[in-house]
Amino acid sequence: MKLLQKIKKILIIKIILSKDGYKLKNYQELQNDKEAVMVAVKNCPWALQFASEELRANKEVVIEAVKRHGLALRYASEELQNNKEFVVVAVKRSGWVLDCASEELRGDKEVVLLAVKQDGIALRYASDELKKNKEVVMEAVKEDGDALYYASKELKGDKEFMIEAVKQRGSSLRYANKQFVLEVAKESDYALMFASDELKNDKEFIIEISKLNQ
Repeated sequence: MKLLQKIKKILIIKIILSKDGYKLKNYQELQNDKEAVMVAVKNCPWALQFASEELRANKEVVIEAVKRHGLALRYASEELQNNKEFVVVAVKRSGWVLDCASEELRGDKEVVLLAVKQDGIALRYASDELKKNKEVVMEAVKEDGDALYYASKELKGDKEFMIEAVKQRGSSLRYANKQFVLEVAKESDYALMFASDELKNDKEFIIEISKLNQ
């Protein structure tokens, strides 16, 4: 009987899980089998969600899944989600993984910098303190101009910082206040193009822009 079970396991791993790891969900008897789960997550990192609680806390298994796709970290044990080593590996592959990290790691500058360099919008999940950090926010803006939306009000009101942000990504201008956009408009005809829809519909703003073009 044990021999038949062993043969069945080998066949499932080689014929099914090696080609479609997601099908681990159909084989409850293998969800706590490290060999089977390793094969499954190697070709489908999402298969980690079907692994046993014990294996979702296994460093070797989780790192295999996370190396394939950072967001697989969301299926790891809470302990590993709070492990900086694992989160660093994960955010290098998907900045959005920052959403799965602990509050402590969302406030870790090294981790957040890696996340926003991979995906600027990951700034959304950074701590409030790091949303005020010029280096972190600038790296996020370099990757995606829309990341400025998640920056602190203090930074959005910092003229020198905003000038640098707009230099990096013109689209960042849509998150600037009226006064700053008017200042930019004095130097560039493209200011109105990148201004927010709210400003484009602001009569006072349009009048001011028109005066500049006279």
